Amino acid sequence: MTPGMSTTNQRWFHRRGALTHDGWESIVDEQTPGWEHTGIRVAEITSGDSLYLSDRGVERIVIPLAGSFDIVHTAAGSTTSTHLVGRASVFEGPTDVLYLSADSTAQLTGEGRVAVATSPTTVVRPSRHITAAETPVELRGAGASSRQVHNFGTPQALDAARLIVCEVITPAENWSSYPPHKHDEHVPGRESRLEEIYYFEAAPAAGSGATQTAAFGMFSAYSSPAGEIDINAMVRSGDIALVPYGYHGPAVAAPGYDLYYLNVMAGPDPEREWLISDDPAHAWVRDTWRGQQVDVRLPFGDDTEGRQ
Repeated sequence: MTPGMSTTNQRWFHRRGALTHDGWESIVDEQTPGWEHTGIRVAEITSGDSLYLSDRGVERIVIPLAGSFDIVHTAAGSTTSTHLVGRASVFEGPTDVLYLSADSTAQLTGEGRVAVATSPTTVVRPSRHITAAETPVELRGAGASSRQVHNFGTPQALDAARLIVCEVITPAENWSSYPPHKHDEHVPGRESRLEEIYYFEAAPAAGSGATQTAAFGMFSAYSSPAGEIDINAMVRSGDIALVPYGYHGPAVAAPGYDLYYLNVMAGPDPEREWLISDDPAHAWVRDTWRGQQVDVRLPFGDDTEGRQ
């Protein structure tokens, strides 16, 4: 058994490098057993390397995790070049991203670490370059449940066919994806069916002096009437959790280490919306946020200093 992981449903949690394929460090897509609506590709690119996104019928969002990238993308016989300015790390605030329509192919070059969120669809929406300055930044929760959300791929910010994508930064010692919640039933106006991918990174908190290799957080997912799942894992940079159903959360940043995750969601419902149901046993936690202040360490941005 892998340390820090439940003995059941290990198919839903994957350590960094366990999903390596075709030059990508990790690939999740409809070829993954039990998976259908969402996908992710993660890779390190060095100068002179190229990565190709050659399949049509897939909408994508290209997200620089660290570094800058150039993308040459073609759709309907027209070719466009887009430069993504990127960032030093996922803890340095929002980044430029590129939404690629389902009729696009693309070539990626540059230097750094990149993620590509995917969802199969025949619906074509226009490709769009979303700059860091255009990205809606939300400070969610309060007190020890404070976290920072970059909503570049949510329905309010992006006209996509199926994808709902955002990224979350949780400062050291804080909890996010909390209270635990689910989105595995179609209840119009109340809950939507969405597969969800969590891609994690962790880093020493500013001024901690800790090493990058030591950085970790914790993540849990557990069963609902829709299906059985049991994840209780130490998560480190590059790890991926798949949540096909069930309650998920919390994601906890350990003392001394900040936690990041990229969420990729899509599902079979006719409407593209993120509607959740809290676990009734823990929903009361939201009421405790009233009167508490948002963590003063937020927002994280370009002025973040002191990382090791």
